[in-house]
Amino acid sequence: MTNFVVVIPARYASERLPGKPLREINGKPMIQHVYDRGKESRARELVVATDDQRIADVCEAFGATVCMTGDQHQSGSERIAEVCDIMDWLDNTIVVNLQGDEPTMPAQLIDQCAALLEDSDADIGTLASPIASAEDFTNPNVVKTVVDAAGNALYFSRSSIPYESMDLALHHHGIYAYRAGVLRRLVAAPAADLELAERLEQLRALSLGMRIRVAIPAIRPGAGVDTEADLQAVAQQMGAAD
Repeated sequence: MTNFVVVIPARYASERLPGKPLREINGKPMIQHVYDRGKESRARELVVATDDQRIADVCEAFGATVCMTGDQHQSGSERIAEVCDIMDWLDNTIVVNLQGDEPTMPAQLIDQCAALLEDSDADIGTLASPIASAEDFTNPNVVKTVVDAAGNALYFSRSSIPYESMDLALHHHGIYAYRAGVLRRLVAAPAADLELAERLEQLRALSLGMRIRVAIPAIRPGAGVDTEADLQAVAQQMGAAD
C-alpha cells in the first residue's frame, strides 16, 4: 500500500543523550538515517516534526520536509497530532509514527505497520517480536505486550507478563500506525491511570476502548538509540551492513 504518510517526531532535549537527532552515525546525523528509512518505504508523504530550529535547519539541508510544531508537547503523539492539523490531513489518513531514534528500522516494517490499518477494524497498528531472552523478559526497559486470539493487544507493561510465561510475551517495538482521527481523539483525552503507572502512552488508547492490532514484524528491527553506548553499537551495526 502507498496511501499512508510518515511523520518523524524529533526533539533536541534528551536526558540521556542531549541533541540526539543531530548526533552523527557514520558521518550523517541520526535524523537523516531515520529519514532515509522513511524514504525507502512506500509512504506518499514524509515529514519531520520538530520544535527546534537546529533540527529543522539540518533536515532542510538534506532535503527533508519539515513541519515546525509547538514546544508544549509531552509526547511524540501530541506532536504528530499537531502535524495532522497543520497539514490538514483527513481523519481517515493513515499516519505512521517513525521514532526519530530508530535509524535501523527497516522500511518494509514501516509498510507492514501501515498495512495493519488497511481494510481493518483496528484503530492503531503496531509491531512486536517474540521475547529474545529471559533478561529481556525481566528488563523494565523492554516493553512487553500480550495479545488476544485476533492479534489485538490486551495489555502493555514494563513488568514481566504473563507471569512466568515468557513464550507468550511479545517485545513491543515503538512504531505505530494511526488514523489521523484516532490520533486526534487520543491526544485530546486525559492521561489514563494505567498510562501514568506504567509510563506507557499506548495504555491510554486501551483505556479508551481503542483496538490496537499487533503483528510480528517480517524481520526483527535493530535497536533504537537512547544512550551513548547505543549510538556506538548502532554505528557499528550500520557500518557492518554497508
